[in-house]
Amino acid sequence: MKRFVMIVFMTLMTLQLYPTTIFAVASEFETFLGRFDYEVRDDMKIDSKGLVPLLTTGKAILVDVRFKEEVAAWHTGFALNIPLNELPRRIGELPKDKIIVAACPHKDRSAIAMAYLRSKGYDAKYLTDGLIGLAELLRGERAKDFMEDMNKAKTK
Repeated sequence: MKRFVMIVFMTLMTLQLYPTTIFAVASEFETFLGRFDYEVRDDMKIDSKGLVPLLTTGKAILVDVRFKEEVAAWHTGFALNIPLNELPRRIGELPKDKIIVAACPHKDRSAIAMAYLRSKGYDAKYLTDGLIGLAELLRGERAKDFMEDMNKAKTK
């Protein structure tokens, strides 16, 4: 019985400690939604052709929000991998002075990541053609040129 009372007490204490955090996150997202309009809708998207120049000039960071197992199976080699379910705890790894482009194979998880990051004050976008579109764009000679440009940007 004492153990049950202790569990109930700890649960009640937890509920008293965390509601402000939960409400703060909800409030940030509500603020984001309250400002949502056609201009925001257009600004939150980017395709692979628009992304490549931002990456090669160092203006953006690509964040792959897929699960670790997916990244282990195939990855870009130049994206930062932060699975969507780890994003809230790893958000500090992202710079506020660059465009953060979230990506997944299509766009479902990356759109969620973009909305979360925007609610936290980041200039975030999601990759509309996904990592599959980016892989299609960066084939053959284009991949070679892109990687050379990325290496030049790193040495600057």
